Amino acid sequence: MKPILPGAPWLVAHKSMLGINQLQKITLNGNDYALWQNQKGEVFALNNICPHMQAALSDGWICQERNTVTCPFHALEFDAQGRLYQENKKDPQPITKPLELILRNDCIWTYGGFEPRLPIPDLHQNIVDTYEFMGVAGETNIQGDFLSSLMVNYDYNHQNGTHKELFKISSCNVSSFEENGYYAKVEQKISRADNTLKEIIKNPVLGIFPKILNNILEYAFPSTTVFFAKTPISNIAQVHILYPETETVTKTFVLVYAQGINPWSKFLLKNSLLRAVSTVVEQDTSAIESLYPRQQPKIRLPNEEIMFYAEKLYRDW
Repeated sequence: MKPILPGAPWLVAHKSMLGINQLQKITLNGNDYALWQNQKGEVFALNNICPHMQAALSDGWICQERNTVTCPFHALEFDAQGRLYQENKKDPQPITKPLELILRNDCIWTYGGFEPRLPIPDLHQNIVDTYEFMGVAGETNIQGDFLSSLMVNYDYNHQNGTHKELFKISSCNVSSFEENGYYAKVEQKISRADNTLKEIIKNPVLGIFPKILNNILEYAFPSTTVFFAKTPISNIAQVHILYPETETVTKTFVLVYAQGINPWSKFLLKNSLLRAVSTVVEQDTSAIESLYPRQQPKIRLPNEEIMFYAEKLYRDW
């Protein structure tokens, strides 16, 4: 496939999503890789196709002592540089290709083998310095192209429909929008009706959201949307991630952080918060996957310049 946004930085996983010495397949721009984390916390990735008879290396296993990937077909071993390991020695030259990875704040980034055109965004740094990591939510393969998924993250009007039922949204307004190249910031005001007791019992985190939410969203095109919300018991930061697996499939997941939350509240609300975020992702995913092929819109809504700003960055790449 023709690569989508070559040279963009992609966040393909958080270290908490990986086991120790367990292989995981990831797909980026049509290419499959075998990703793993060793017992030292180091992370590596190789082209997933064994150069012998094209078995999937991600179906194999890790030799802990040598930090090698073993092919499930013929038990051939490859080190993290893609060199064949046999008879207790390594071949001098790699015969399968490693994927260069960059680790920042437990996040695993890559340029997918392309020359970097944008730096890795630093939006995470202030979050990890002052917020506590709660977990990963909403890890999903969206059966939709990357641009459609991207534009939903920049579309504020869809909250009035897609997420109305969950959060009882009565209005959603944007008070400011600032753009600076590939970075943008939005201030948003959401008004809510009361959730019923039954809804709060089902998802307790709904009970901590006030009637008026003044949210801030920060963007680093094309991968990252950070949603900041204030509640009476904690400040919440949700880092929404997108990257293109193929021309028609987009990967998404959300890194969830909280600030100023006490241990008791954390115990009660952590799982509920992660479930609520996962529900938001499910609703967005369902909306994207049900779209008909894109046509020229005959209706314009307020604040759509934010969405078209992202589309222009994509098309001008």
